[in-house]
Amino acid sequence: MNQIVLILTLLVYLLLTGYLGYLGYRRTKNATDYLLAGREAHPFIMALSYGATFISTSAIVGFGGAAATYGMSLLWLTFLNIFAGIFIAFVIFGHRTRTMGYNLDAHTLPELLGKRYQSRFIEVLSGIIIFLFMPIYTAAVMMGLSQFLAVNLNISYEVALFVFSAIVAVYVIMGGLKGVMYTDALQGTIMFVGMVILIVLTYTRLGGITAAHESLTKLNPFVIELFGKIGHQGFTSMPAFGSNLWWTVISTIVLGVGIGVLAQPQLVVRFMTVKSTRELNRATLVGGIFILFMTGVAFTVGAVSNVYFHNESGMISFLAAGKNVDLIIPLFIQKTMPMWFGILFLITLFSAAMSTMSSQYHTMGTALSRDIVDTILKRKSTMSLSRIGTFIGIIVSTVLAWGLPRFYEAGSAIIARGTSLFFGLCASTLLPMYVGALYSKKITRTGAIAGMFTGFFVSMFWFLFVHQAESKVLGLCQALFGKPALWGHPWNVVDPILIALPLSALVTYLASRTSKRTEISHLDLCFQGINNQK
Repeated sequence: MNQIVLILTLLVYLLLTGYLGYLGYRRTKNATDYLLAGREAHPFIMALSYGATFISTSAIVGFGGAAATYGMSLLWLTFLNIFAGIFIAFVIFGHRTRTMGYNLDAHTLPELLGKRYQSRFIEVLSGIIIFLFMPIYTAAVMMGLSQFLAVNLNISYEVALFVFSAIVAVYVIMGGLKGVMYTDALQGTIMFVGMVILIVLTYTRLGGITAAHESLTKLNPFVIELFGKIGHQGFTSMPAFGSNLWWTVISTIVLGVGIGVLAQPQLVVRFMTVKSTRELNRATLVGGIFILFMTGVAFTVGAVSNVYFHNESGMISFLAAGKNVDLIIPLFIQKTMPMWFGILFLITLFSAAMSTMSSQYHTMGTALSRDIVDTILKRKSTMSLSRIGTFIGIIVSTVLAWGLPRFYEAGSAIIARGTSLFFGLCASTLLPMYVGALYSKKITRTGAIAGMFTGFFVSMFWFLFVHQAESKVLGLCQALFGKPALWGHPWNVVDPILIALPLSALVTYLASRTSKRTEISHLDLCFQGINNQK
């Protein structure tokens, strides 16, 4: 009976999603419709689309599972998500991005940067980086939902993965950004309702807010005994300053994702979909509330799930899930929630994953078609090529999602790490020249290219030879130097963003100081209307 109800609910949800994707397809008449939803998105739809794209199963399942291991310290990421990912992104970057994008007739982040700096090279290289590395992030999202489906439907991980990716592929390839944003609005609404109910049921199951947090605090000695050597000081305390765990939480998770969001191409493009900057102001509050309930609830539920598992079996969540961090949230839902909520939460995760994946697929497709092929060939973008690029990105992402669990050891928080890797790489490579493009007429093409190369190569060096979470898995450092990382503590746990981003920004500035300035007439076009936005 439960399986029948679940299947019927999924069918209704998929029919609604398919209908909205079909509407997007019917209303997509040209490249601007396919790439930017016709530049006429409603602020509420834009805000939900931005938030639903931002928050995926990697946040709910992956980072929720990480919070079950690291504790309430991950709530600093919620603060940074709202402050940087919403307030700074919308108010500080969004207004200028929309206006400059309109002035230059830009449809993607690489195209905006390329036209601002009058450099096809910047646009092509940015597109290549996005197309090559976004599949890692997409794979992390796909893994989050597939893990949950495998647990709750009693099917294999591989079946869940391949069926799910095929479903999303259909409406993204056909409907373009209009189809993506229409479905995002539905999915964002479902996500919000699901997370509100989740936090209420969790605290009810654990005896209330005060009782749950008091019980969580009492587990501190237990977890210190298990993980004290790496700096764990309890679920309600920050890790010991300077410890391995502190660097992982602060540099990789909080800063890597919290800052990296500002340079996410699939989010930046949302600013160019609205009619005017006034719509961005109206969308800011909606986006902030949405992110608060998405990440705040996921991280809190992840942490307090330890109370339930310890009460039931004497184990913390990490051990109860067989040391697989990504299974903690699915297992907690399965064990504690009523059947009807299990179905609702499955739809919530479907919504979270589909909204993020659809935007990622769309971004990979446009990176290949418009930013790489069309820019190299100097021709106008076609929807057919965008759809082919999207299909290729889907295949690559699916293969990665199938293969990654086989290379990482249990307990390594693959979903959270995959997300952090892409966010950090985008920040180090694109953020300095993106900020310079919007706020300074003195940043030159040479400075932008130099900073871009610096951020990219320093990040890659750090991933391959220093940051042990990746270098150990990739194995190149071990093969060349006989050890998993070139340097020991604390460098082997310092996230690349803390090294690559400052260096990229410094090189961008210094190279701009010593290179030829951009023509005044072009800068006037770029910044037209920037200072008197409406």
